[in-house]
Amino acid sequence: MRDLAGGQFQGSDGKPWQAVGDLIVGRMANPALTAQTDRVVSILYVLTLSDGRQVDSSGVDDPLEYLHGHDNIVPGLERKLEGRAVGDKLKVTVAPVDGYGDVEPDGVQTMPKDAFPPGVEVGMQLAMEDDEGDTVSLWVKEVTKDNVVIDFNHPLAGQTLHFDVEVVGVREASPEELEHGHVHGAHDHHHDDSEDDHHHHH
Repeated sequence: MRDLAGGQFQGSDGKPWQAVGDLIVGRMANPALTAQTDRVVSILYVLTLSDGRQVDSSGVDDPLEYLHGHDNIVPGLERKLEGRAVGDKLKVTVAPVDGYGDVEPDGVQTMPKDAFPPGVEVGMQLAMEDDEGDTVSLWVKEVTKDNVVIDFNHPLAGQTLHFDVEVVGVREASPEELEHGHVHGAHDHHHDDSEDDHHHHH
């Protein structure tokens, strides 16, 4: 970067350059940056299903930040956001295969209740490790006296997803974010000890 601290910007009429309104803010955010792998992209979004039901939304003041190129969001949406810049608005239709997958009929299983933490309730999302040591998400469908019915299908599996998206920020990711593969947002000041386990295997 050239050192601009000493000089003054000159307007076309030779007078010192003046920031107009919030233009300088736009400059700082570097509008030239587009959504690419290893950049943190902030989006406002509304997600509706084909029947018009709105199932998720970022809220106007609380954009979703994700690390592009690291499977943080559904692939079909990430692909369409590639190369987009701040201010871009788009409508994206994502087929199940590029969203939360098709419904696997054998994804629903009944397990003994004592295999679960106490207080397990319908609608909870749980995580368990499979035989390979990968973390698998599952959703609780039904709880009886002795058993719990779980579904490995995401609740939106089999659904075509309709996203209404606006890109509101793009920045380079920090080294920590790249190492962890996800954003450390304002909400995520420090990893607590449980989050840090994968760093110290003793």
